[in-house]
Amino acid sequence: MSAPGRRSYPYVGPAELRAAIRPGSGGRRIGQVADFDSWAGGLSVSEPAEPFTFGVATDGVLRLAPRRSEHVACAGGEPVLGAGEIGFVHDAGRWAVDGVSNHSTGYCPDVTSWPAVARALDRTGLGRPSGFTHEVVFRRCPGCREHDIVREDDFVCVFCDDLPREWNMSPTGPSH
Repeated sequence: MSAPGRRSYPYVGPAELRAAIRPGSGGRRIGQVADFDSWAGGLSVSEPAEPFTFGVATDGVLRLAPRRSEHVACAGGEPVLGAGEIGFVHDAGRWAVDGVSNHSTGYCPDVTSWPAVARALDRTGLGRPSGFTHEVVFRRCPGCREHDIVREDDFVCVFCDDLPREWNMSPTGPSH
């Protein structure tokens, strides 16, 4: 297993969503605050009011897309270091993250992906919280292979069996 925040997460969602991706259609690359300012300046007044889809590419660069975008499309079909939903607030003349989660059912990143997300945000110069403001725990059931979200620390598949305590969403096993 890689160090926290350095594991890459392959896409584990429906194959038809990945197949629909067209070359060059990934989310907007945000490498620095000027990239974000330029992107945000082109948004409608209502768009920043709701969270966006995000992914952190394996090169460590943040990618953003409208909320209703699929994470796999935002990432251009490639593995990610982190993915989820992110919201921004414009205060005192600058943008900052006001909410961020690892909620991506296409990549199912572990909560330990936070360091990669934090590094990508720090690289942009956007203010950020000290961790995910909403953590989602994903597990694959060893019995039925269903993707589950663990709620209230109850590691039980909604269909059949106990869930492992360790992240196991990779298509090839617990870690890679």
